[in-house]
Amino acid sequence: MWLLSRLLRRAIRVGELILVDAAGAEHRFGVPHPDWPPVRARITDAATARAIGLNPALGAGEAWMDGRLVPEGGDIRPLLDLVAYNLRWDGDNATRVGLWRQQAIAAKVDQVNFARRSRRNVAHHYDLSDRLYDLFLDADRQYSCAYFDGDVSLEQAQADKKAHIAGKLCLMPGQRVLDIGCGWGGMALYLNRVADVDVLGVTLSEEQLKVARQRAAAAGVADRVRFELIDYRAVEGRFDRIVSVGMFEHVGRPHYGEFFRKLYALLADDGVALLHSIGRVSGPGATDPWTAKYIFPGGYTPALSEVMPHVERAWLWPTDIEILRLHYARTLEAWYERAAAKRAEIEALYDARFWRMWAFYLWGARNAFQYDDHMVFQMQLAKRRDAVPLTRDYMAAAEAGYRSKGG
Repeated sequence: MWLLSRLLRRAIRVGELILVDAAGAEHRFGVPHPDWPPVRARITDAATARAIGLNPALGAGEAWMDGRLVPEGGDIRPLLDLVAYNLRWDGDNATRVGLWRQQAIAAKVDQVNFARRSRRNVAHHYDLSDRLYDLFLDADRQYSCAYFDGDVSLEQAQADKKAHIAGKLCLMPGQRVLDIGCGWGGMALYLNRVADVDVLGVTLSEEQLKVARQRAAAAGVADRVRFELIDYRAVEGRFDRIVSVGMFEHVGRPHYGEFFRKLYALLADDGVALLHSIGRVSGPGATDPWTAKYIFPGGYTPALSEVMPHVERAWLWPTDIEILRLHYARTLEAWYERAAAKRAEIEALYDARFWRMWAFYLWGARNAFQYDDHMVFQMQLAKRRDAVPLTRDYMAAAEAGYRSKGG
């Protein structure tokens, strides 16, 4: 327990954590705070305390999944909130500056995503049961950051996200659009419906491909909205517009140059691309080992400082960049609440351990945006400096038009 106690004495400064060890002894860390009620949890054995002390993210995540780390009341959120706030990304938080250095060498190795490995990594997460995603996503299965324009529902925020992205693409009827990482087809079908464009969506998930094709056939647009199981590196042809939402996080740092060179090759000379990705404001970092093992193998959240050199070398113009800060925190809160309401059904699909894993993932990700260094960036790219209007006014006008057509 001494190793974990040493770690927690350094980490918990605001609020109080009461940890009960396997022998029943209480260990208190931090000090009471009016804004942070005391958090109480129990560790069932000495080996668990040692595992968390040696590797906090992996050790704590696995202990919670296995029932060896037991928060009072069975809710992991207060414990995750307390730890995340104390390790928040702020320049005046000495705890964060001194502590958060997680296995950068291993993370760099895990970034290598050759085509075959990319498909395996995607299947690990996206080829889970369709029923699981139906239980917590909106009806269109938008599995990326929503756009909250006021106090609106998740459904409205996801519809507004699609309109927000479409407004940046300068779409015209009949254009050819490529959707890299098309998911279950929601964005591709939306763009076809509101802008009368032809779309090719590419994915590495067989389950997503099946659903996307079914949706296109049901909408009667399979001749104009096609979906293929293909790596983006193998796509050929030219496209007037390219959109990629929530896929770049799976590219891997060693492949950024390859990604943007391919985007340049696929984009028409007067074309426009829109890249929507999670990013980090703290500079280059590392994926925590629990997330890399259980949720997104091969995934990495990039800093803009890591992305921009490759944009420059690909001879692309960054014609617009927007940062969305707390939108994903709100999205993940909504997903967690929906998943928690369907906990019994999720456990029936898998088991209680899977539910605990999923809860840890959703709320831990929420805290990455609420307290840590995560954000979302939308980067508009073009080959030519005059590919889009000189001012941003056109975006709002187009977005409003798409919103009027509904989600």
